[in-house]
Amino acid sequence: MAEYNWYVVHTYSGYENKVKANIEKTIENRKLQDQILEVRVPLQDVVELKNGVKKQVSKKMFPGYVLIHMDMNDDTWYVVRNTRGVTGFVGPGSKPVPLSPAEMKPLGISNTGNAEEERPVREKIDIDIEVGDMIVVVSGAWEGTTSAVTAVNEHKQTINIEVEMFGRGTSVEIDFADIRKAE
Repeated sequence: MAEYNWYVVHTYSGYENKVKANIEKTIENRKLQDQILEVRVPLQDVVELKNGVKKQVSKKMFPGYVLIHMDMNDDTWYVVRNTRGVTGFVGPGSKPVPLSPAEMKPLGISNTGNAEEERPVREKIDIDIEVGDMIVVVSGAWEGTTSAVTAVNEHKQTINIEVEMFGRGTSVEIDFADIRKAE
């Protein structure tokens, strides 16, 4: 009986969608639908904030990588490994290592291949604000406050500003979603 697992394939950067299309075409031509079940380029929705305008875009979660749900055998290994744009499987030497269910869960994919719901774990916001820039808080407890940014934390998706409380300056953390750049 075939054992289907998810594998990670390294590609030339920017060739992820082309590799996906090439592998899918090969699956169709060689009738490998029962051995290679799915090819994915994981995307996440990101809100970019540029010049005070929020715009939602999809970005590759892992640039340079493609996920493949397949039965690893000599035929499937050969087909994937020899696809134009593929540099190899992720794993020690030439031995591909399947992803564990724990590694797949944050991607919203079960190891059986059923997409639980393709959505990012957390919506990420890219923002063009640096320390020293002036921002306006547009929602929350500090709505209407204009202040200079004292720190930016991309990982937590927050910035810090100084506000006056009880006659002294106090550092306050504000989410990216609650600010815009001051004009």
